[in-house]
Amino acid sequence: MKLLNIKMIAHILGLLLIINSLFIALCIPFALAHQEEAWKPLVLSFFVNAAVGFAAFWGTRSARNKSLKKRDGLVIVTVGWLTMSLFATLPYLFSGAISSFTDAFFETVSGYTTTGASILNNIEELPVGILTWRSMTQWIGGMGIIVLTVAIFPLLGIGGIQLFSAESPGLSPDKLKPRITDTAKRLWLIYLGLTLAETILLMFGGMSFTEAFNHSLTTLATGGFSTKQDSVAFYTSPYIQYVIIFFMFMAGTNFSMTYLLFHGKIKQVLRNEEFRVYGLMTIAVTAAVFLVVLQFDPVWEKAFRDSLFQIVSIVTTTGYVTADYSQWGGFALLIIFLLMFVGASAGSTAGGVKIIRHVILVKNSLLELKRQLHPHGVLPVRVNGKAISSHVTFNVLAFMIVYLIIFGVGTLLMAMTGADFMTAIGSVATSLGNIGPGLGTVGPVDNFAHLSDVAKWLLSFMMLLGRLELFTVILIFSPVFWKDY
Repeated sequence: MKLLNIKMIAHILGLLLIINSLFIALCIPFALAHQEEAWKPLVLSFFVNAAVGFAAFWGTRSARNKSLKKRDGLVIVTVGWLTMSLFATLPYLFSGAISSFTDAFFETVSGYTTTGASILNNIEELPVGILTWRSMTQWIGGMGIIVLTVAIFPLLGIGGIQLFSAESPGLSPDKLKPRITDTAKRLWLIYLGLTLAETILLMFGGMSFTEAFNHSLTTLATGGFSTKQDSVAFYTSPYIQYVIIFFMFMAGTNFSMTYLLFHGKIKQVLRNEEFRVYGLMTIAVTAAVFLVVLQFDPVWEKAFRDSLFQIVSIVTTTGYVTADYSQWGGFALLIIFLLMFVGASAGSTAGGVKIIRHVILVKNSLLELKRQLHPHGVLPVRVNGKAISSHVTFNVLAFMIVYLIIFGVGTLLMAMTGADFMTAIGSVATSLGNIGPGLGTVGPVDNFAHLSDVAKWLLSFMMLLGRLELFTVILIFSPVFWKDY
């Protein structure tokens, strides 16, 4: 039996590159509007992506009606992200905005994985067209280019359920409609609507359209790329910061809950355990950090705003910065480090472990105590009042163990590149959790430019692992994947 349908894989990768080229094309008007020469490298990048994509897509069109197996889906997701990242470096390289391929790849992977870690020291000097493409990579990666693709697969006669499940193995977003393509379309409509709403609200706060649009792209993607070197700290307006806080929180909410909210089903949203934990945890942690920040900033409103902004930014893995949290003392720093292992809701654009996994882990641990007293009792883990299968529980336990192992090994490897202890744990935690700013020399007021090329490739791999939730990538490298049973 044939393990992989190579033609089908090439066919879909071609489609992904065509989509890539269309998003590059959207950035060209920004370059033209600002009378920048950057329109030329953007046009060239568009043609390269479109030509290669169309050649692969059209050359394998005979595979269009073939069935897509799980193995194919796993390869397409992983190789698709790599392929798009490689071709998305072209605007940086052609324009000279980033001359090193390693740096360009790091910045691009950071964009598509919505990590927000950057090697740029001159953000405000870059052409607007290139900055818009930088923000666009996060917006594409936020909801997932795969979800976008399955939304249009019916037009091509291709089923997309394998791709959708491969991108988020173990815990998939709730289906809003029976068909996966309908779900993908509705998710993207919500995503697009929130992006436009934030753009308008930020413009009311005094941002130009370009700045508002760029920040909306990266807020809803929980990515954190900004058009300013100082990130959102550049904008001292409380209004702007509160608007971004609100949309970061919305982006970290399961989009199924957002869908229900827009349909007036507020009680159903409030009954959702993950959403309640997400909201209550944000409030509680913000309150604790606020009491600490008051010692450094006696202005109550600003201390509260900085605390809320940074907590929401870290929990949702957005990574925007309004204050140097490394100066808030050991207690606040420890809380922020621990939050890097939390993540927001499953079914959101946030990275990280996800709150629902922590909920299941805690519930199963508490039930294990009861099982010790009642070894013959049937005590399933319940979420939202419904018993979940033992398969899901085992998946969560395995995920958490593998996550911590990868974090440990990654930290050791980072230390081998010459990074100090705080930088090693901070850079790996933030890359694996797709957060952005870390600790040590990659903290909130620093970036990743000074790291060695080896460290940048390692962290790029960590970002990809985190974005695809470990198993999708790990499976491809496992011997069992390539055995035919």
